[in-house]
Amino acid sequence: MRLDKYLKVSRIIKRRTVANDACDGEHVSVNGKVARASYEVKPGDEICVSFGSRKLTVRVLSVAETVTKEGASSLYEIVSQS
Repeated sequence: MRLDKYLKVSRIIKRRTVANDACDGEHVSVNGKVARASYEVKPGDEICVSFGSRKLTVRVLSVAETVTKEGASSLYEIVSQS
């Protein structure tokens, strides 16, 4: 699954266009490298998203095309938050 779609499905970012813009603006990195929106997300990847001065790092546990609002947080685990 594409990185921008994963960020939207997992509800880390609310809209896919915003996720795409964050990737284009180099605010998203995967496994320590800046990633494009077309990056293919796999279980085990570590995604770091910068929201202004805040950073959120999550580890991908699973990839699903659709998920309920309640089940969205089961797709990842939070590694660090600042």
